[in-house]
Amino acid sequence: MGARLAALHALEPSAARNGAGLHGFDGVAADLSPTGVRSALHALGRGPKLDDDHDEAVLAAAEHATRLMWGQMEIHRTNPLPHIGNLDLSGYDRPYGPAEQRMQAKLRHLAAWPDAISATLESLDSVPAVVASALSASVAGLAAGLDSLRCQGDDSVVTGALSAHRQLLKRMAEMAASGDPNPSMGAAALAELLGATEATDVDLSSLETLADAEQHRWLEVLSQGCARLAQGRETRETVTALLADHPPAGNMNLLYRQAEALMEEAARFTVESGILPDLGGTCRVGPAPPSMGWAMAMMAWNAPFESETAAWYWINPPSEDWTEQEKQEWMSVFSASTLPAITVHEVTPGHFSHGRYLRRLTSDVRRSLHSSGFIEGWAHFGEEVMLEHGFRDFDPRFAIGVAIEALTRATRLEVSIKVHRGDMNLSQAAHRFTEMAMLQGPAAMSEATRSTYDPTYGRYTWGKDEIRKLRDRAREAWGGRYSDIAFHCSLLDLGAPPLGLMDTALSKHPDRHAAC
Repeated sequence: MGARLAALHALEPSAARNGAGLHGFDGVAADLSPTGVRSALHALGRGPKLDDDHDEAVLAAAEHATRLMWGQMEIHRTNPLPHIGNLDLSGYDRPYGPAEQRMQAKLRHLAAWPDAISATLESLDSVPAVVASALSASVAGLAAGLDSLRCQGDDSVVTGALSAHRQLLKRMAEMAASGDPNPSMGAAALAELLGATEATDVDLSSLETLADAEQHRWLEVLSQGCARLAQGRETRETVTALLADHPPAGNMNLLYRQAEALMEEAARFTVESGILPDLGGTCRVGPAPPSMGWAMAMMAWNAPFESETAAWYWINPPSEDWTEQEKQEWMSVFSASTLPAITVHEVTPGHFSHGRYLRRLTSDVRRSLHSSGFIEGWAHFGEEVMLEHGFRDFDPRFAIGVAIEALTRATRLEVSIKVHRGDMNLSQAAHRFTEMAMLQGPAAMSEATRSTYDPTYGRYTWGKDEIRKLRDRAREAWGGRYSDIAFHCSLLDLGAPPLGLMDTALSKHPDRHAAC
């Protein structure tokens, strides 16, 4: 791997080992102190241009975005998420290699906690109160199960790590109590961040128009699906009844079995319908590690540089200390109507399939630099492709579920812009998720709060829309040679490029990918 790529990964070793499978970074925590970050930024770009024009553009875009986020915007001062990722040990629990090797890497990483947390405390001084409050549980979850490691190595390693962790928890509590009450980064900063991470110019008013159009489009799909399912009933009444159809909060195993059956069904359909080739691999279902408790559902894929192993489709249970009503509201996200759409997004043809395709590639850049707008846009696009091809056409609940998920994503785009422009507070944002996407209670507030520490989470709708536009251009350019599988494979041949660099897919000869 070249020096320029290595310098990028050195600043975020957690993404390198967990997202790309570069386990040379196992046991490593970055120095995220102000001095450490400046040193890492100074190391960027020190190496020759790449021979492949597309790979060079992707690499240069990543270097630019990194300088913006860490240098100009100083995310290490305002956002705990990079620090959580830097400390997180959960990736070592996934069986990507021999158990003893992974345990030794975990212990090395744990031994680095005191210095890493000292660096974090030096940097993390400007966190908005709501962000600190929202992520405190995830910071606490970093220490889950550490006492069990005392018998695995030097007891002082665990003791030192836990002592440092308590200092970090104390800082989070202080910031939750006295941090800036305004989480807005400003419209100009949000537009610059979105543009840099996706290598394109961004006009927030155009994205706001997109959010509005997608909300109207999917409200119509939702209305039609509900009318087909329950004629004569109001749409919201039908959706409320459908969302209540889920396993009890105390029986997550039933939910996991349902997800497993859906994974098998979606995988068969994807191949038989010519959406993607059979990409193989194994995916399992279960709860996420405590440090990832902020997410409702997510994919931990078998990363491109790893040997063959199982991926994990993580579905989180509601918190034990919630009221019964709050637990039911959380579980409504995984209803019989919405779980199929979520599973298609997370597994096939979404993230799991994408991860499998990345393993086919040979370019280090394409295997290890991943645009979040592309990753989430692809998975969200996959939901709509499955609907277009007739997946579960016998059951209108699938279209209803896809519509509800699309409304949630479009509302994220709307909320992210309005919160960071200062036009909407979090209470109003939560109400908007209830009004537009039918989310209730803690699920609605969780989505609203996420806008503060994940300001680019409108990327789902934006990424999907850019892929749809590219597909339209491919159909026009390729004419009768166009097929969905040819377009999908040409696109995924690029890995997970920034949205502004996807056009390279159109230069591929479609006949080459007629059957992948």
